[in-house]
Amino acid sequence: MDAARVRQLIEAGLPGALVEVQGADGVHFEARVVSPDFAGKLPLARHRMVYATLGELMGGEIHALSLRTLTPSEAGIEQ
Repeated sequence: MDAARVRQLIEAGLPGALVEVQGADGVHFEARVVSPDFAGKLPLARHRMVYATLGELMGGEIHALSLRTLTPSEAGIEQ
């Protein structure tokens, strides 16, 4: 697994999201995900939305994923 593949999976599951993923060892990753779909949701719900895009890879091929989830306004992005 590589960071580019993780980014592709998250983008496919959250259309319109801006996704940045880092992780050089192939099992531990950090992601910043900006999506309007996060509006009105608590951080735990946002994280679950991202985890859902990765399915069974979480805990398997992806050992750990550190998340920063933001709405566009929280990220300072104008819509």
